[in-house]
Amino acid sequence: MDFITVITDFFGRVFSPLTGVVGDALEFFYSLGAPWWLSIVILTVIVRTLLFPLTVKQVKSMRAMQDLRPEMERIRAKYKDNKQKQQEEIMKLYQESGVNPFGSCLPLLVQLPIFITMFYVIKDFGYTHPDFTSGGILWFQDLSVQDPFYVLPILSAVTMLAASEITSKHIDPQQRWLMRTLPVVFTVFLLTFPAGLFMYWITSNLVTLAQNYVIYNHGPGRKPPEERAKSSGSGHAGGPSGGGNGVRSPRDRSGSKGGGINGQASPSEGSAVAQAAKQAKRKRRRKKKR
Repeated sequence: MDFITVITDFFGRVFSPLTGVVGDALEFFYSLGAPWWLSIVILTVIVRTLLFPLTVKQVKSMRAMQDLRPEMERIRAKYKDNKQKQQEEIMKLYQESGVNPFGSCLPLLVQLPIFITMFYVIKDFGYTHPDFTSGGILWFQDLSVQDPFYVLPILSAVTMLAASEITSKHIDPQQRWLMRTLPVVFTVFLLTFPAGLFMYWITSNLVTLAQNYVIYNHGPGRKPPEERAKSSGSGHAGGPSGGGNGVRSPRDRSGSKGGGINGQASPSEGSAVAQAAKQAKRKRRRKKKR
């Protein structure tokens, strides 16, 4: 018995309680008339819907971490030579702000056992349910073996990338490359996994895409009004002289302060000044005559 077989059998025993629940759920949907591939889709949508509150909590935690970033950078700069003090102050900041730095990992920790459980259920159904080997659709009829044309792995990578693209717009730009390469790495790792497992993963990615759209456009992940106004005005408020970034250069400010270009008065302003000077002279002359 090789090492991989030992590990597989070990996790099979660990997740056996969950495999029984998931297997019973798939059989229930199948008994209602849904084909096996659709039973997997229905179960995935239900599970992801139940996990939606955790996803919202994850986004709130990520948003709170972003709000604390300037203060965290200040602490790192202040205690750059004392790593222990730096960590203590950051943890103190988390406690005072009521932020859990591990809150954003909670949905992933919950979904991982479900993913492993689904793998064992599909693998087991290939042996115990003869109709499961013909319960697919289109080119992948056998849900217990890999996709012969590797279309499902590609769809998995595309849907995962689309779902993460919404999230990546709201995180540190330095971390975006990781989120964009993760779907490729993950898909290569799952390339030879059963087609039924990809039905679960693609459906999960599509649900994630829909949930992220709602959260980041109409929910807690939406930027505050001042941030949206700042980002939307950044490309228009600057004009040609500001470089289009909404920030006026000192040269522009000096020009506007003087009322014209490079601090020089415009023709209309110059005539107004001249008329005011003439009126002042006339008043002085009248005072002298009196």
